Amino acid sequence: MFDVTLISDNTENGIRCTTFQTCALVCSELIDIETDSDTIRSVRFTGGCNGNLQGIGALVAGMKLSDAIARLEGIQCNGRGTSCPDQLARALKKL
Repeated sequence: MFDVTLISDNTENGIRCTTFQTCALVCSELIDIETDSDTIRSVRFTGGCNGNLQGIGALVAGMKLSDAIARLEGIQCNGRGTSCPDQLARALKKL
């Protein structure tokens, strides 16, 4: 119900680029993630609260996947059972 769906997954020159579709309960629609091994290079959200989601992307850039998951997993938005940060954590867990 709250899970993200992998849309694309490509690796070039050691950089993995993935796109996930979020669940219908959150404002964002897609999450584009670039990783280098176990480190987040960049995160971009499509839709949602632009400023807040740009902030999340800036904060997690350079973080280890496991650290970002630990900080974001389980965050809820208005009692929905998930949120854009939680959706990012779910996507990172699939990597």
